[in-house]
Amino acid sequence: MKKFENFSQWFDKILFDADILDNRYPVKGFVVYKTWGFRIIKNIIEMLEEKLDETGHVPMLFPVIIPEDYFAKEAEHIKGFSSEVFWVTHAGDKELDRKLLLRPTSETAMYPMFALWIRSHADLPLKVYQSVAVYRCETKATRPLLRMREFLWNEAHTAHRDWNSAERHVREAVKIYDSVFKRLGLSYLIVMRPDFDKFAGAVYSIAFDAWNPDGRVNQIGTVHNLGENFARAFEITYEDIDGSHKYVVQTCYGFGVSRVLAAMIAQHSDDHGLILPPEVAPFQVIIIPVVYKGVAEEVYSYAREVYEMIKREGIRVHLDDSEDKTPGEKYYYWEKLGVPIRVEVGPKDQRERKVTIVDRISFRRRVIDLEETVKTIKSMFDEIIEALKERSERTLKEFIMDVFNEVSLRKAIEDRKIARVCWCEGLECAERIREVSGGEVRGHRIDIEEKPDKPCIICGKEAKKVIYVAKAY
Repeated sequence: MKKFENFSQWFDKILFDADILDNRYPVKGFVVYKTWGFRIIKNIIEMLEEKLDETGHVPMLFPVIIPEDYFAKEAEHIKGFSSEVFWVTHAGDKELDRKLLLRPTSETAMYPMFALWIRSHADLPLKVYQSVAVYRCETKATRPLLRMREFLWNEAHTAHRDWNSAERHVREAVKIYDSVFKRLGLSYLIVMRPDFDKFAGAVYSIAFDAWNPDGRVNQIGTVHNLGENFARAFEITYEDIDGSHKYVVQTCYGFGVSRVLAAMIAQHSDDHGLILPPEVAPFQVIIIPVVYKGVAEEVYSYAREVYEMIKREGIRVHLDDSEDKTPGEKYYYWEKLGVPIRVEVGPKDQRERKVTIVDRISFRRRVIDLEETVKTIKSMFDEIIEALKERSERTLKEFIMDVFNEVSLRKAIEDRKIARVCWCEGLECAERIREVSGGEVRGHRIDIEEKPDKPCIICGKEAKKVIYVAKAY
């Protein structure tokens, strides 16, 4: 099964072989996260929440149920999500007087409470987050991790005194996500979404689009400036220093945990199986004794000594001393699970007080002295994440293709590329781009400055933006 030849089958095999999830739950779009997969998810969430805590966010937990009348208060918001919500209409056999829905996102769950909590400028900024499941009845074909009806994410919501304060915070939110994604070795485009495809109720939306081996992009995070739209709908006001009453300006942003896991699998893993960044791997090191008759006891004893030494340093390590599999079978098993480093301990290693270390990316073997083990492992962690990052960034560049006419645009998307296009910002031209390519206008980059050097690909008039076009999940 080849990653770049048949991504869908390759991806499903990785999910099964690496014990990430079971997709056989009897409700479409819902899955069971298995032990290995859920441990990875917990590590990703912990990494993100640590960064949010450092930047003054506070954790909360809001109900999964939202009343229909609250949901309907912001007109654009209900219009954007009404076709995707799961409704709760009955309790037992009794029809509810008030329709409820499962949160597709939590603006309308949180903001009635914001209106109660915020009274004065001293209450601002308010910055809260929660890590939860959200529910959207996707009408497209569901795909495990990439497009589901229940998916895991972290959402943060903030309120500020004015537009400038909210704008500064948007930049902070982008920086938070960018730093976490980079620690995971991912590469992506940071794009301003076009107005016709922004988050429902936002003034503007920023998205992180990660590349996928099948040429589609995977939106792993979004940041939105909501302006005063929700504040006016929910009457979220504060008393300023001069005694005047003003509406807060809000931001919100979502980190798609399920999709981030999908991006890590898709970008880093290979035809041998899963590859994990050391920071989120459930086991960062696996120790495998290589034993023969007559020396087993000495080798196992030495392996336990190596295990204890590594564990004392806070490294997540596991000793596979099971006796029902050969060393080769163990190598294969832990390679499929993506453990970053394998430590082999054989009779010669035991006699000479050495270990053999193998990394999951290159499978290069290194024989080192026992006392150098921890130092070498930590150094290899850095090498692994840098190698993953460099390889991922190189692949993203290979996916991007400059196109200058409709024929080359269509061919780029057919060839599973991400098209870079000059655009006049006209809605009709955007519709034509979508019609010709079969892809979506993802937006223009904000992480780097790009100025159009050609006319609009459709109408031939002066281009205002360099945009990216791709199929998306």
